[in-house]
Amino acid sequence: MPHADNSAATLFIDGEWRTAAGGHTREIRCPADGTLVATVAEASRTDAEQAVAAARRAFDDGAWPSSSAWDRGDLLLRVADILARDKAEFARAESLDTGKRLVESEFDMDDIAACFRYFGKLAGTDSGRVVDTGTPDAISRVQYEPVGVCGMITPWNFPLLQVAWKVAPAIAAGDTFVLKPSELTPSTAILLMQALTEAGLPAGVGNLVLGAGAEVGSVLAEHPDVDLVSFTGGLHTGRTISALAAPTVKKVALELGGKNPNVVFADADFDTAVDFALTAIFLHSGQVCSAGARLIVQDELHDQLVDEIVRRAERIRIGGPFDDDAETGPLISEGHLRKIEDYVAKSVTEGAVLRTGGGRPEGERYVDGHFYLPTVLDEVQQGSYAVTEESFGPVLTVERFTDEDDAVRIANDTHYGLAGAVFTGDPAKAQRVANRLRHGTVWINDFHPYLPQAEWGGFKQSGIGRELGRGGLGEYQEAKHVYQNLRPGPQHWFSGE
Repeated sequence: MPHADNSAATLFIDGEWRTAAGGHTREIRCPADGTLVATVAEASRTDAEQAVAAARRAFDDGAWPSSSAWDRGDLLLRVADILARDKAEFARAESLDTGKRLVESEFDMDDIAACFRYFGKLAGTDSGRVVDTGTPDAISRVQYEPVGVCGMITPWNFPLLQVAWKVAPAIAAGDTFVLKPSELTPSTAILLMQALTEAGLPAGVGNLVLGAGAEVGSVLAEHPDVDLVSFTGGLHTGRTISALAAPTVKKVALELGGKNPNVVFADADFDTAVDFALTAIFLHSGQVCSAGARLIVQDELHDQLVDEIVRRAERIRIGGPFDDDAETGPLISEGHLRKIEDYVAKSVTEGAVLRTGGGRPEGERYVDGHFYLPTVLDEVQQGSYAVTEESFGPVLTVERFTDEDDAVRIANDTHYGLAGAVFTGDPAKAQRVANRLRHGTVWINDFHPYLPQAEWGGFKQSGIGRELGRGGLGEYQEAKHVYQNLRPGPQHWFSGE
């Protein structure tokens, strides 16, 4: 990898590492202590347009789209092997950029390699289908082809994981792409481009531009030579991308986060419910799109459950990515930390009861980082700011319910619909509630696991389309119907011969 240095040749366009056309750079600093991680190129619209042009040429004029799907799958498998080989380097880079614990980044790298392996094995397994024409005189076939040039815009909370969810199916499908990772966390995307090159990805097929969304991401959304834009991030930005993409009527795939309910019935195993409630919201300091930020607990269990969650939350150890005793880390930036502070203050003003947290931790070790205490807001009312808005931080809100119907009604009372969970000792009730929840992923007596072979995405304003699974591959393909007349001849619809 061209490690970020004074030259900052960290844009990858048409098979070459480049500096930004305008010569601009950006410093990447670790959220845990503010130390300098890297200096990288800061792309402009000119760089983004050059990357799009390279991807367009590679698709229109190159051999890549018509290459063997099995060969593309083998390339993805080679990338997975490189990720496994260089796991320590990738994980360290991820933790330095995000501040998350090294052990979490190591788990992420395993999941990322699994994603590349899944799509590597999936490539070439679907040759389309033959459609019955009702006559022996014709053959009708539906085949799947690459969508074309893909613009990919990814977030900072799981930088390489979200990149993998887009890059792997695009390669499997035979697309070309321009990737714009978050400007806050670009290091593992740079490493991945090196891995793709080592694995044999042709020049121009994969391109990397670094920079702010307004400057670079907007090009990918609005450019007429981009056939698909795929974005993972906040709802507001997703709406902007949809608007920018609309004039060219390109395909749009959006994953826009959620306000995810964690429904706990009184008959749930108590220790399990407590443990998963903590993991659901405080893993990675709540900076997870599927975080279980809404604890919805049955009345008769409420006091006991919340008291124990508060007791355990107060014992969570906070620290940097390489602190052996840390259980969770910092927020991504000072700006995001202030957003969480404002969220909690407004929630309390509206009546939420602050049970624990609600501020920055004290101590010299936290002065230079963006740390915020695990926070529990109890007695939150439906329709309040705390319930309707996504904090994307270590803040758990608690709501009460009476019975099964009440639980479902409250859990579905959100304009999001990404994920949710139900905890109960009654398997039949678990299935009934899971079937009624309007969320793209529902866990029963668990929280957070996902599988590369299972589609991921949301209902309602949590997004459009799916990632992972066969549906995730389908986002990067176009279906074409080919009808062949085996006995061609005049039909004589019109006279005048």
